[in-house]
Amino acid sequence: MTITRTMLRNVVTRVQRRLLLPNHHHHHTTNHYNHHVQQRASSTTATFPSPILFDYQTVSQNLTVSDAIESVEAAFEALARNEVDVPMPMHIGITETETAGPGDCHIKGGYVEGTPTFTVKLACVSFYNNLKLDPPLPAGSGIFIVVNALTGAPLAVFQENRFMTDLRTGAAGAVALKYCSTPEHSQTIGFIGCGAIARNMARAAAAVRPSFQGVAFAHDGAEEFARDMSEELGVEFVVAGSAEDLCSQSDVIFTQTPGSEPVFETKWLKSSGVTVIASGSDQPTKQEIPADLLASPLCKYVSDLTKQTSKVGELRSAIKEGLMTENDVYAELGEIVNGMKKGREGNEHIVVDLTGTGAQDAAIGQVAWDKLGGSR
Repeated sequence: MTITRTMLRNVVTRVQRRLLLPNHHHHHTTNHYNHHVQQRASSTTATFPSPILFDYQTVSQNLTVSDAIESVEAAFEALARNEVDVPMPMHIGITETETAGPGDCHIKGGYVEGTPTFTVKLACVSFYNNLKLDPPLPAGSGIFIVVNALTGAPLAVFQENRFMTDLRTGAAGAVALKYCSTPEHSQTIGFIGCGAIARNMARAAAAVRPSFQGVAFAHDGAEEFARDMSEELGVEFVVAGSAEDLCSQSDVIFTQTPGSEPVFETKWLKSSGVTVIASGSDQPTKQEIPADLLASPLCKYVSDLTKQTSKVGELRSAIKEGLMTENDVYAELGEIVNGMKKGREGNEHIVVDLTGTGAQDAAIGQVAWDKLGGSR
């Protein structure tokens, strides 16, 4: 029999129609299976509880630098053992327009192996137009999100507005002072920059070296800082007339400024050896320490995390000027904490570059949860 085009079209049409008709048995089976799965999911899967919100007042009234020192020290030690997952920070630049900025947003986080939580932090800084509002607002804000490391569920949101960030920075300063100076080489401690971070550094210094002479210098606020810290810590503070004057007196110098140029010259430092603990540089645009000091054969350069300081810390400037490479880093702070490298050995200068690591955020996040939320 000869198959005509008409016959072929009729066959194809019948096949197409059959394909378009629902298969009642298959349709019934699929619906039954989906209904069964949905029933099981609804009966066995619970929802996560909402994270607890701790407001700024609760956070600031209950946490101190002393709370954070031990946990931050342990975090640095874990860093040196490669027991911390700490990614590079994320940076969002907010260009000034009619509806935004100027400002910067930093996102950091980390997990210290074996701890029951990990932390992600969002820090907004340099929103200086806030100061012009009526009423004015601070230029910085932020939150810590503390997460259950077993389930991955957020436990709490801490509205810290830089308070916890400054605490963990102060705690890192305490660790740096403890391991990179000696009591004999920390009789006089200077502070260049006298804002909120400097106050926490002063508290940290008092926790590690209870008896010292404090010296303060800043373009604004040094007198108030010296007065307040003297009253709070029971330590005498004096105000220096210049950064050079401060350097001529100081065995240890904390720098915490927002600028992009060095705050002192290497030749101003005492020849007996000075420990400089720098915490102002956390962006590629910032610098506090002269690069020639970092590269000097008379200086040990210590990073909090080399992969980070080479991008946003003081090391970045020395690399840019062709004076150093990452191979010239003497040690990461955690290597000194756990005894792999030595701290102060004589009259050398030591620069500790604190850019702020996610390990520190994880440490203070755990402390905050233990102290404020662990019993809930």
